[in-house]
Amino acid sequence: MSLSMDDLRIKSVEYRKKLLKYIKLAGAGHTGGSLSCIDILNVLYNNILNISPELPDKPDRDRYIQSKGHSVEALYVVLADLGFFPEHDLETLCRYGSHYVGHPTRKVKGIEHNTGALGHGLSVSTGIAMAAKMDGNKYKVYTLVGDGELTEGSNWEAALTASHYKLDNLTAIVDYNHLQITGLTMEVCNTDPLEDKFLAFGWHVENISGHDLEEMNRFFREVPLSVGKPTCIIAHTVKGKGVSYMENKKRWHHGVPDDEQFNMAMEELDSSLKFPE
Repeated sequence: MSLSMDDLRIKSVEYRKKLLKYIKLAGAGHTGGSLSCIDILNVLYNNILNISPELPDKPDRDRYIQSKGHSVEALYVVLADLGFFPEHDLETLCRYGSHYVGHPTRKVKGIEHNTGALGHGLSVSTGIAMAAKMDGNKYKVYTLVGDGELTEGSNWEAALTASHYKLDNLTAIVDYNHLQITGLTMEVCNTDPLEDKFLAFGWHVENISGHDLEEMNRFFREVPLSVGKPTCIIAHTVKGKGVSYMENKKRWHHGVPDDEQFNMAMEELDSSLKFPE
């Protein structure tokens, strides 16, 4: 069952509050990137993916691989909300002996693949999409990559392979927030123009807002956008989105808010829930 746009909007705010809560409780986490991609995960998991917490291993399920694994807090809160595990499990985030570590692991129900070594997710997703084609399965494969990790050469080997084998069951979503741990992506190692690169590798490419829930809902429902071509959605986002003092600040790549900052963030997010009269 799909959520309305108003319900998705409320979910996005709730997810932001929760991921900040658990990052603060753990004293660790990748805050900015989780805030930038949470709207993408919201739409995918609530309205697009064919998945079920009751049947997490069903053969025809869609596959989601989070290549930018360091933003795992966003993924955890969404999976908990869908019922893959009790939310109170996240109170153990980053603690000794907990499965809820700082990168995705298959020890957590609902996670398809261990990630975190950047540049691997698109390659893994290409292999899964190819397996689906070979087996005659109809499921779709989605992967979320960070714009900073696209400097890894393995991404472009995967992009070439996916195009060569006409993997139109594969969608790569780029969290295009222009920032990585040490600064602007264009200054650290420029990958622009991204659209031209994916087009040159034979992909169908669309630029959308990674915070426009309605636009994402529409495009994700329409994939594949070209028969015989993998799809690249370049989702333009803001690192730290939703908390004004975190937005577009590299220091919040993995910053943990203190009490005052946390309270400010909660107040700001609560205020954003007020709908226009």
